Amino acid sequence: MIKRTLIALGMVAAATASVQADDTFMDDRWYVAPFGEYYYTGKSPGLVSQGWGAGLGIGKIINEYFNIETRFIWNHFQGNATNRPIFGQHYNAQLDLLGGTVDVQYYFSRDTFQPYAVIAAGGASWGGHENYRSTRFIGEAGFGANYELSDNFLLRSDIRYRANMGTCDNCGNINGFVVNVGFEVPFGEKPHAPVAAAPVAQDTCESRDSDGDGVNDCLDKCPGTMKGAKVDSDGCLIRIELHGVNFKYDSAELTDSAKRILDETAENLIVFPEKRDIEVAGHTSTEGTNEYNMRLSIRRAHSVADYLKAKGVTNQLYPKGYGEEYPLVPEHSEADREKNRRVELIWMGD
Repeated sequence: MIKRTLIALGMVAAATASVQADDTFMDDRWYVAPFGEYYYTGKSPGLVSQGWGAGLGIGKIINEYFNIETRFIWNHFQGNATNRPIFGQHYNAQLDLLGGTVDVQYYFSRDTFQPYAVIAAGGASWGGHENYRSTRFIGEAGFGANYELSDNFLLRSDIRYRANMGTCDNCGNINGFVVNVGFEVPFGEKPHAPVAAAPVAQDTCESRDSDGDGVNDCLDKCPGTMKGAKVDSDGCLIRIELHGVNFKYDSAELTDSAKRILDETAENLIVFPEKRDIEVAGHTSTEGTNEYNMRLSIRRAHSVADYLKAKGVTNQLYPKGYGEEYPLVPEHSEADREKNRRVELIWMGD
């Protein structure tokens, strides 16, 4: 049975050895692994059925799948075997095992929970009487798991079948199951794969919108659009809402703050290469009659056009009043009415 198990596990290890480890797995640390051991021999002839012991493993992580480990083992057996001579004598049987193995562990996962299969080979010296010691070959196969509590501390347990190859007078083959419980302490800081840097966007016209109008530079047929302007799909001007261009009460006279806004607008229009004709559209809130608001919006549109021309704008400006006909928002408050009192510049024609 043990030979078949060893062969099967060996075939699995050989088949997976050629698999490339995941590029993100970088751990290759050395570690120590102390453990306690329970050895159950069952019906081995002429011997006690169980023993306790301890050991120490020293190993290295090879890659994502494999560890190699050297283990040192000590077991002690004690019991009554008076019905059969042990090592040629009748006495309370006391038996010690001192030995070591070389383990190959195959890991199915390297997450927090790390199940593995293990095969091991080595030797042991058995002794229970001052005139007798027997050295034997040991073979083991089994399964276990680590549980990672931190980068430098893992719990470990496995169960193995141990075969002692060879015979001795009155003792037979001392085969049985071994349960190991312990922990693993890797040396040094656990390496981690570097975080991949975010891809750098290529600096092309498709990734640029130099004038901030929402149309990339590849498609923008009207570069240099003024800030805040509404544009078409080609990036060419449709209109600009001149927010904050206010007038004195019931008048077409511009306030000082409105003049500062129109000064900046005029500077932009002068340097902007688009010289199409511009409609200057005046709008009012709903206070007053419709006829009165229409006349007031026309006067205010003329006031803005005249101011822009005086500042040097060369586009043809056509003032037009719309009164209260096209509100931006329903008027429920003074803030709503303020939004509807506005002047817009609308570019005309192609």
